[in-house]
Amino acid sequence: MSAKTQARTDDIKTATQHAMGLLAKGESRLAREQAQEILRHYPDERNSLFVLAAALRAEGNKAEALQRLEKLVQGAPDFALAQQELGFAHAEAGHVLPAIEALQRAVGVESRLPASWKLMGELFLVDEDEKSAAEAFNQYLLASSVDPELARALKLFGAGKTGQAEKLCRSFLHENPANVMAIRLLADIGMKVGVYADAENLLERCLELAPDFSMARLNYAQVLEKREKLDLALVQVDRLLEEEPEKFTLLVLRGAVLAKMGDYERALPLYEFLLSRFPARPKISMYYGHALKTVGQQQKAIEAYRQAISLEPSFGDAWWSLANLKTVQFDDDDIEAMRTEIGKKTCSREDCLHLCFALGKALEGRKQYDESFRYYQLGNNIKERMSGYEADGIEQGVQRLKAVCDKKLFDAADGQGDQSPDPIFIVGLPRSGSTLLEQILASHSQVDGTKELLFILAIVRRLAGKTKKSEPSRYPEILTGLSAGQLSDLGQEYLERSRIHTGTAPFFIDKMPNNCMHVGLIHLILPNATIIDARRHPMAACFSCYTQHFAFGQLFTYGLANIGRYYRDYVDVMDHWDQVLPGKVLRVQYEDVVADTETQVRRMLDHCGLPFEAECLQFHETERPVQTASSEQVRQPIYSGALEHWRNYDAHLDELKQNLGPVLDRYPID
Repeated sequence: MSAKTQARTDDIKTATQHAMGLLAKGESRLAREQAQEILRHYPDERNSLFVLAAALRAEGNKAEALQRLEKLVQGAPDFALAQQELGFAHAEAGHVLPAIEALQRAVGVESRLPASWKLMGELFLVDEDEKSAAEAFNQYLLASSVDPELARALKLFGAGKTGQAEKLCRSFLHENPANVMAIRLLADIGMKVGVYADAENLLERCLELAPDFSMARLNYAQVLEKREKLDLALVQVDRLLEEEPEKFTLLVLRGAVLAKMGDYERALPLYEFLLSRFPARPKISMYYGHALKTVGQQQKAIEAYRQAISLEPSFGDAWWSLANLKTVQFDDDDIEAMRTEIGKKTCSREDCLHLCFALGKALEGRKQYDESFRYYQLGNNIKERMSGYEADGIEQGVQRLKAVCDKKLFDAADGQGDQSPDPIFIVGLPRSGSTLLEQILASHSQVDGTKELLFILAIVRRLAGKTKKSEPSRYPEILTGLSAGQLSDLGQEYLERSRIHTGTAPFFIDKMPNNCMHVGLIHLILPNATIIDARRHPMAACFSCYTQHFAFGQLFTYGLANIGRYYRDYVDVMDHWDQVLPGKVLRVQYEDVVADTETQVRRMLDHCGLPFEAECLQFHETERPVQTASSEQVRQPIYSGALEHWRNYDAHLDELKQNLGPVLDRYPID
């Protein structure tokens, strides 16, 4: 190389380094001008092409930045920083999958790119892929870590060796108690094994030491959301948004928290902003539809679900959301489209099972009951295999409850617990009229409706003390050793955590049906709470559950044998509560509400200690968000059409009848 050529090369290198330095300092205009000057003489100089594109993005010229970056990586696919910058640009534009793909290419070339791993984790969270998000965040820590011991712990955790990773991490923290990377890793281990209380405390400590550790703050918001501390989660998300006010991933998380809080006045405009500001995404359209459905805007909800389907025809959850409105009539094209998607080899299990439930509902609407049942059965079979549900565990749990929660236990705890009468628990089997009873009671001036609150179940999980599925549960036996102070504290905890979902009325409803198993715990910690058992004919209730795909939980509903056995266990445990807590639970049969609404309304109000109000008979006119599958039915007057609906499928239900056994002959209950 001649001296002249060498000098020219050195000049370009120096000029480019200067441009890169300006970009790193945030002086995007000067960086852009420097890059443009270099490119005027050397139009193919790739580092300057990168600086120009990055500067354009920083200045808000996203479209041109994307165009230049796409061209740059086509010619230089191994240019890791350009791939990373392309990922950033796609993410800012709301292009989730292209962003992830670009970031994956970036780390494929250069694995130690912390910013790529961090953003990738955030994008996976938007797509609700928590496993991939956790892996990406783990790689972020690994790429950021300089300590070999911490790096080893991270690698163990990434390899699924959680116990070894935890032990090594705790040992490292003993020597380095203020290392925020290690604290955050230990919190991540806690999240993976479901010990969210520990994860919350660790992340709180992490942010005390490093308030600007944005990934830890994002994880903190996640944990708070999972623990139903939604107001606190929102504070953390909003703090992150102060730094990046239009960051797509954070706006999506904010929408999810607001919707979970029931704050649709803020959630709906946010979803509308996301759909107008960024390219429409199927899941965002579906979430928008969920919010619209909850507040009673059914036609707009249908349009939102239809938009999600048009964006992704295989999106089973959107098809099911449309079917789950229970008012939509599917046409021939819809039915053919669902059949086609189910038949594709590329159809995921998750999409396929949702499509099966949706198609079962569509064919049911056409009275094609045999074919409808085949799709319900296929959807149930897929979900049952995915869930790993074990009916024996429920039966054994009921027997343990009966052995522990005897009259002696309740007599000994008399006068203990939090004495507040505020909660009204509606328990039972899903699809047994609980939403109808809630809507009736929430129409009373002294009662707030909420939703299926998770707080009793969260207390049960904590008392159980399990960190692994294989470990034995301490619940319910632990109930015998709780002090008066502990019982009172648990009752207060439940009331405090529920407050975010309540209004100003003195009473509120918790309609989590699974609380039927925990009436004993409820009575111990909240002895003055009201409990109502929503009961429906076993064939009607069980088959309605069988045709329903639930958003989460209720794994016992998938499979005729499973649901039949669960109903039998439910009746068994409710019989026990009647024996040891006589008069505590009011049983309300759905068929009686349909036949004589006013009598049953007066019974419920008397049980709650509330005066009769005529508005409770006009429940369908009450305007309030309703989040369950029966949201549209409870906005209509009572009808009797669904009472015998299961008989259309009677020829297919022998397995259900066999597993229900003697409880089938006990209904109706005198």
